[in-house]
Amino acid sequence: MTGMATHIDMKQPILDKNDRLAEENRALFAEKHVFVLNILASPGSGKTSTILATIEALRDEFNIAVIEGDIASSVDSEKIKAQGIAAVQINTGGACHLESDMIKRAVDVLDLDELDLILLENVGNLVCPTDFDLGENAKVMILSVPEGDDKPLKYPGVFQVSQAVVLNKIDTMPVFNFDQDAFCDHVKQLNPNAPIFPLSATTGQGVEAWAEWLAERVRAVQ
Repeated sequence: MTGMATHIDMKQPILDKNDRLAEENRALFAEKHVFVLNILASPGSGKTSTILATIEALRDEFNIAVIEGDIASSVDSEKIKAQGIAAVQINTGGACHLESDMIKRAVDVLDLDELDLILLENVGNLVCPTDFDLGENAKVMILSVPEGDDKPLKYPGVFQVSQAVVLNKIDTMPVFNFDQDAFCDHVKQLNPNAPIFPLSATTGQGVEAWAEWLAERVRAVQ
C-alpha cells in the first residue's frame, strides 16, 4: 500500500450518529406535542433578549422551557429562570454547537407533558450548528444590525437552513451603516420562503409579528 493516500472522513460518522438520535428526539417531541425551536446566531446578536421578549409575548398561551447552550457559564439560563421559566443549561466544554445527544439528556429533566414550546439557544456560531439536526421543528436565525448587512453573503448556510430570520436591534439602525433592503434581498436570494422579522427585543418593536408567526406553528402541533 506504499504510496497510496487514504482519506478518512471523521465527520460523517459523527453526523450519522447525531441524525439517528435527532430522529428519536423528533419522535418524542411529536408524541408529546411539543414544538421545538432551534435558535442560531453569533455572540452578541441578542439571542437571550429575543428569547425573553418571545417568552413575554407567548407565556399567557403556552407553557415554555428553554435549553441554553454555551461553551461555559450559566449566565443566560439564570436570566431565564429569573422570569419563572424552566431552563436547562448545557455547557459544551469547548464544542461550538449543540448535538442531539445533549438535547436528549437535557429534555430528560423537563416534564414534556406540561410543555408546549421549547426554545433551544444554540452556541453562538454561524457555521457549525447548521450541520447538526437536533430533532427540532424549525431553525431560526437571529442577526443584529451591528453585525452588518453582508452576513448572508459571508455565511449563506445558516440563512439557507432557517425557516425564518429575525433582524434584531433595529432601534440601532440610525447608528450603523446597515442597508436593510440589501440585507433582505440577500436573504431572499438564499431562502425565498423564509420570512424576515425586523424587531428590537429591548424596546418590543416588531416582537408581536414574530411571536404570532411562532405561535401559529406551536398551535399546529398541539
